[in-house]
Parts: sequence; C-alpha cells; structure tokens
Amino acid sequence: MDNTFSRLGAGLGLPAAYMSAASSSFTEFLREQAPELLPGGSVRVSPAGMGAVNPVEIPHGTTIVAAVYDGGVLIAGDRRATAGNLIAQRDMEKVYITDEYSAVGIAGTAGLAIDLVRLYAVQLEHYEKIEGVQLSLDGKTNQLASMVRSNLDMAMGGLAVVPLFVGYDHEADEPAGRIVSYDVVGGRYEERAGFHAVGSGSLFARSSLKKLHDPAGDRDAALRAAVEALYDAAEDDTATGGPDVSRRIFPSVITIDGQNGAVRVPEDETSSIAEAVVTDRMRRPRG
Repeated sequence: MDNTFSRLGAGLGLPAAYMSAASSSFTEFLREQAPELLPGGSVRVSPAGMGAVNPVEIPHGTTIVAAVYDGGVLIAGDRRATAGNLIAQRDMEKVYITDEYSAVGIAGTAGLAIDLVRLYAVQLEHYEKIEGVQLSLDGKTNQLASMVRSNLDMAMGGLAVVPLFVGYDHEADEPAGRIVSYDVVGGRYEERAGFHAVGSGSLFARSSLKKLHDPAGDRDAALRAAVEALYDAAEDDTATGGPDVSRRIFPSVITIDGQNGAVRVPEDETSSIAEAVVTDRMRRPRG
C-alpha cells in the first residue's frame, strides 16, 4: 500500500513521506519534514535563557479554570493577555475545542500556546483519519503531555506553555468529565478534586472554587461557580481580566457532556451570568 502511495506522490511531485501512513502522529511528521512550523520552531533561545528574548515583553495568557458537574465538565478562561505590566490584549481567546469530546485552555506564552493547541487539534484529527478511530481520553492527554515536553527548551528560556485539558470519558466504568493538568516539563496530573485552575490567578481561583464548586450540581451551577472564580482571581491578580461590562468582554466557556459533546457557551449566556455576578458583588463585595 505504501508503495502505491509513494508512486502516486512521485507523480504529483510530492516527497514520499507525504504519501506514507507509517505513523499516525502528525507532530512527528512535521518534526521530520518541516520543523520550523512547530510551535517555537523559528525561535532560538540561548542557553543563558531569557537574556536572548528579554528586550521585548512577550504577551502571556493568564487564568483558566475547569470544573466537573453532574453529567459533564467545563473549562473557562478570562480574556486578558499581559506583556509585563501592560495589557497586551483585552479579548484573547484562551479556551479551544480540540475534538468532539475534549477542550484545552492555555496559560503562559500566548503565541506559542495558541500554536500548540491548534497543532494538537490537528494531531487528534490526523490520528483519527489514519487509524479510523478516535484516541482514548488517556491517549489524548498523553499526546498533549508529549507536545508540552517537546517545548522544554523554550520553557527553560522563559517561554513556558501550561495547558489545562478537559474531556468526557465514554470508556470509563462510569462515563464522566475529567480534568488533567500539566507542568512545563510535560508532567501529566489527573485532578481528582473535580476542579482546577492554572495561570497567574490560579491560587485565587482555586480558593474560590473550594467554596463554590459542587460536583453534584448541574451545568448552570458550574457555570456560575467558574465565572465567580475568575472574578475572584481578577480581584487579586492584575494579569487576570474581570468581566468588562462597558466593552462587553466576558469569560469564554466550553462545556462537554456525553450527549452534546464539546460546545462553546453562547456569549449572551456568559454575559448574563457575569453581569449577575457583578451585580451581586456590588451588594455583597466579599461574595
């Protein structure tokens, strides 16, 4: 079969590797054929670390939260990106649907993080096309760990990417939403508490979720808890953006359940929740 594809590729003027099904990993294919297209592939960081990239402040994404609810899981992010002490962007998207039953939120160096999550989505689609089946949820999380680990040189130079993964596991004995976090060296950690947060405001967001999160609650309760956690993070972390009512900029949220899969929550719903949180905090500033 590979010989047939190779002859076809030669007739089209393509290298043989483009017509080979030897590997189901798109990342490995890209690493061999066009490594400069990988996240950070065109950036060079000296062994001295940030001294090579410090002349320009690089935009960073900040706080991402995730929470399990009865029948699913959600992931939400604020919209602010910062460059040093400046606001680089007020309406950045930090949560992305990566396939039918998974999503990823990104914190860290914004440009590299966006490239990584887009490549990850292509990786999952490529695997499904080559193998004819979707990766298991554990396979998806291991693939993401491998991609984060491949960015280790950049992370040691100060250009770290820290994703947060959520997915719905159909193959578990009791199908449910799952949350997996990572460190900058590709360490993979399943979050058993039913909630988690990453980014500069994560300490405050997790503290908020400890009080607000109810794993037996429904989707609406989880949405409210996630938006309140981001609000609490924004109160104490300048890099996290709170609801911006005047500019109509509100948190981005993706929910995943067994029936509907991964769905981005409409902005009119997130805006109404955020405005309700702001109104309640005006009456009770401590929440």
